Amino acid sequence: MSQQGVQEELYVDRYTLGLVGPDQEWAGTVADGGTVETYTPPGCWGPMVTPSFRGGHEVTRPIRVEGAEVGDAVAIHIRDVTVTSMATSTGSMAEREGAFGDDPFVDHRCPECGTTWPDSVVEGTGEDAIRCAECGANASSFGFEYGYTVAFDHENAVGITLDKDGAHELALDAERVMDIPENARQHPILLYEPDGMPGTLGRLRPFIGNIGTTPSVTMPDSHNAGDFGQSLIGADHDYGVETEADLEKRTDGHMDIPEVRAGATLICPVEIDGGGGYVGDLHANQGDGELSLHTTDVSGTVTMDVEVIEDLDIDGPVLLPNEEDLPFISKPYSDAEREAGRDLGAEHGVDVEDDMAPIQVVGSGATVNDATQNAFDRAGKLLDMSEGEIRARCTFTGGVQIGRLPGVVQLDVLAPLDLLDERGLGDAAREQYGL
Repeated sequence: MSQQGVQEELYVDRYTLGLVGPDQEWAGTVADGGTVETYTPPGCWGPMVTPSFRGGHEVTRPIRVEGAEVGDAVAIHIRDVTVTSMATSTGSMAEREGAFGDDPFVDHRCPECGTTWPDSVVEGTGEDAIRCAECGANASSFGFEYGYTVAFDHENAVGITLDKDGAHELALDAERVMDIPENARQHPILLYEPDGMPGTLGRLRPFIGNIGTTPSVTMPDSHNAGDFGQSLIGADHDYGVETEADLEKRTDGHMDIPEVRAGATLICPVEIDGGGGYVGDLHANQGDGELSLHTTDVSGTVTMDVEVIEDLDIDGPVLLPNEEDLPFISKPYSDAEREAGRDLGAEHGVDVEDDMAPIQVVGSGATVNDATQNAFDRAGKLLDMSEGEIRARCTFTGGVQIGRLPGVVQLDVLAPLDLLDERGLGDAAREQYGL
């Protein structure tokens, strides 16, 4: 990856073929404190059914941040997320036997001619539409176990699921309706025209499913997390790893946390010089846990400001959500609460620790319990606290939320601002919550 001229404003509209890692070509270099705008294609389903992809997402090429060095962190202030698709299809998946080796997201092969990661063409619509360019066989690794098609209103406030005729009509114009970017290489999932639960109304709130920094080893972008990464262990393909310890090189960009949306700040580890920030897998909405393992993948734009935090030395993301997205127990204290606490402290002869700010430490692992332990470990290192104190503070002033099953969580805690200042996070927390 070569360095490029530093830009105060950087526009990114080129993508990887499903991989993140130090061997990917830079999208460009943005100044420390500069602004990045990305235009991204849909995440999961399109790349999943396009057999040339090496991972389950189509994310941007990595962005170099001026001055970011290994051991630093990059703070990403998400200013705007705008959906440009008019509709999408999604649901729970069924794997197609014979169309992959060890991993249907990564190890694609034509079930007829055996070509690995084959080029493909589209013939018609439906789940047989994506064909191997070599032999003409249905070459996609996935179909729907249960699927549905969603059309969005013009304000992207609500969506409604379509019946068979409506889904078919959109499938005939799938690329335009989904706004597949010119430089994208995926097939639009609207081609599959699923028509489950027609007439169901849902609220929309767009967010970013895969955003972060580049790991120090190349891996499928959808597997840059401790839960999806498990399938890389012992896998007999180009991106397989030997042990659980090998997954510690991940940066947990693939979170699927709905609170990673406009107004939030995400703080990410720097594992290669320049950071290598990337964006992809925008979603129109998602319930906590992403219980189908997939949700409403869309094209869209993201505007974000980036800045370097020197010597933070974290190994996973720290999230500062919008205040309205925080659980009640971990919101910043109001003036009335501070006053009541000080009065109570005077009554009992104890100094009150009320100069606090909320943070969410992201953890990932094979299961929710493993992910929570990972978050305990990360929070303990960040705040220089024992696991017992982290557990106590998270019980009394925080908690744990599920981003994605089987294993991505957010560990909420109100942390002392003096500790956050020592770690270089105090200013970001003050700015985020007006403290």
